[in-house]
Amino acid sequence: MATLGLHRDFLLEFAALEKPVQRRVAEMFDKFRQHRHAGLHLEKLAGARDDRIRTVRVDRFWRGVVLAPAAGDAYLLLKVLPHDDAIDWAVRRRATYNSATQGIELRDDDTLERATAGFRALAEAAPERRRLFGDVSDADLTRLGVDADVLPVVRSFTDEAQLDGLRKYLPEQQYDVLAGLAAGLSPEEVWREVVQAQLAAEPSPADVPAAAAENLAAAMARSRGRIALVSGPDELQDILARPFDAWRVFLHPSQHRVAYRPSYSGPARVSGGPGTGKTVVALHRAAYLAGRLPAGAPDGSILLTTYTRDLATDLQRSLEILVPDPALRAKVHITNVDALANHSLRQHLGGGPIKIVPDRRDLLVRWGRIARRLELDVTDSFLDQEWRHVVLAQDLGSAEDYLQAARTGRGTALGPLKRAHIWRAVSAFTEELRAAGERTFLQVCAEAARALDAADGSGTGEGRPYRHVIVDEAQDFHPAQWRFLRALVAPGPDDLFIAGDPHQRIYGNKVSLRSLGIGVTGRSTRLRINYRTTGEILTWAVGLLSGEIVDDMDGGAETFSGYRSDVHGDPPRLVRTASKAAELAAVTDQIATWLAQGVAPAEIGVAVRFLQLGRDLARALEHADIPATVLGAPAPRTGGVRGHSEEQNGVRIATMHRMKGLEFRCMAVAGANEGVLPMRSALAPADIDPQQHKEDVLSELSLLFVACTRAREALLVSCHGTPSPFLRHVAEGNAESGTSGDSTVQ
Repeated sequence: MATLGLHRDFLLEFAALEKPVQRRVAEMFDKFRQHRHAGLHLEKLAGARDDRIRTVRVDRFWRGVVLAPAAGDAYLLLKVLPHDDAIDWAVRRRATYNSATQGIELRDDDTLERATAGFRALAEAAPERRRLFGDVSDADLTRLGVDADVLPVVRSFTDEAQLDGLRKYLPEQQYDVLAGLAAGLSPEEVWREVVQAQLAAEPSPADVPAAAAENLAAAMARSRGRIALVSGPDELQDILARPFDAWRVFLHPSQHRVAYRPSYSGPARVSGGPGTGKTVVALHRAAYLAGRLPAGAPDGSILLTTYTRDLATDLQRSLEILVPDPALRAKVHITNVDALANHSLRQHLGGGPIKIVPDRRDLLVRWGRIARRLELDVTDSFLDQEWRHVVLAQDLGSAEDYLQAARTGRGTALGPLKRAHIWRAVSAFTEELRAAGERTFLQVCAEAARALDAADGSGTGEGRPYRHVIVDEAQDFHPAQWRFLRALVAPGPDDLFIAGDPHQRIYGNKVSLRSLGIGVTGRSTRLRINYRTTGEILTWAVGLLSGEIVDDMDGGAETFSGYRSDVHGDPPRLVRTASKAAELAAVTDQIATWLAQGVAPAEIGVAVRFLQLGRDLARALEHADIPATVLGAPAPRTGGVRGHSEEQNGVRIATMHRMKGLEFRCMAVAGANEGVLPMRSALAPADIDPQQHKEDVLSELSLLFVACTRAREALLVSCHGTPSPFLRHVAEGNAESGTSGDSTVQ
């Protein structure tokens, strides 16, 4: 079989083709299985910029565009387009090799030449305007792979909009370099994250038919993140059968370098904003480590864990796509941390059930009752937060420990007498739970961690149940959960691999990994390219967190420096209405519009702060003959809106917390009202605990940020009455308003 490469753009376009056309494309591929001359006619094009770019017939209407050199048995399928569009695209393109990475690039010379002349004219008309890359030398641009044909237009750019406008026509790797520089990265950072990442991902000579740059197979192998080499017909058919799973083939070099590093000397961490592929990297890391386990390693040697059961279920589905081999997949145990801690502690205690108190409202009632009985001048919420964020966070076991403990970030200073009174409340609370045979989830984690540490008293690693532990959504874990995770695996190479984004911290848990013995210094990577969300949605969502300082879980601050998206679309819409009924109608109208544009119902998500609003919206959609599914809601016995347990064919509606980890082509965030975001009951009183109040507000703000960044192509944010103060960054003139009584959007 000839060496066959699939360009990323082809696979994404293939996914949108009708099924009969997809079948014809697959039949065309079968002709590569024997030899390029076995019934395959590659048609030369008159006037082509590059005579190696040919077209091949799919049917009477569709043609494929193939890069086919005169010698050798390597081919790259670039596009599948209607006949005339395919020819027009093919004659304008030229394939070259990047001077820095030697990977293959495609360029549109005609457009670049016209753009260079046009931008030069603009620059000459306004010579005083600052150049976008005026601070970067020609030597640095050349070292980063920007070639002599592209350099003139680069030197004429005055803003990022010009760069973005030429994205489709610039050589791809060169655009990545320029986008990184425009986002504020230094030439050295761009070298590490774009060029060096590609070089580090280059396969060994044994994996490439020839190492010369002019060899197409070698150049395709050096173009990881854009081109997938197909090893045989079975792999080809598997890819074509599930084209939307392209992420498992097209890891960006910066992602591949992290996921497939041969070994880390200790705990390693990958961070990045929404849509940067942290979970994908974690999945690939799990698959890579599973493939390297020694012969005879038991099933479940690797733990892949996350914060909630829903997220764990999503990880399991993704691993089944990434690792088709059931035997290899069985080496990875996927579960959420609380379920695992419960199982671990039950084993330690002899297998009996553990009674959990999961409802925070129940806990607050108990704290309030204890505070009144002891006549303490503190609120139930303050006691609960003090217990969670000081006592459990630092694993304090006595009054003496609590008297000496640091309370960094708690805001309200407490003298020794006040601490002694609060410890009386903590002792009464824990004794009440013990007498009832009850525990909280965090207590279960703490006890399970102590049991594991005790079982490995010699420090040899005996009794540690896993060889490797991989943690997703790391920003949401409490220190008690981190102690449990640390206790699951012996310290050493590749022990912990951590993926998360502090900007998406929605459960109020703050942690210093270093203080827990999890040092990631020198083994941390930040991903900066968003692959999910358009630049317009991303800019809008990032604006929500403008001015907020977010800790990075390791003593520093997490920023959005260099964070960007290469995909563009329409800006988000903010719709304000006078009534709830009008808002429901406005959201329904928008969803109907998306459906009319060809978006499938299951590709549309709606996030709400309260599930009741989700149920109301589901009924409104059903009345408009739009199927809807409320995730997490119990299925009704007869009729009504479909629940989570039924087949989910409709628009997905869920709370903002439940939306964590999901993504949709189109997203509506409904009910963004004052008093709902932030939710008043979720905030500590500012006059009693100002620091905790600030942290609670940030958690609510992060929740809105998470909900908005579930969108890939379109975002609607709606409210009725007074909008949430979180929407202050949206200019008044950019918000659409409904009429006083109906749902018409003006």
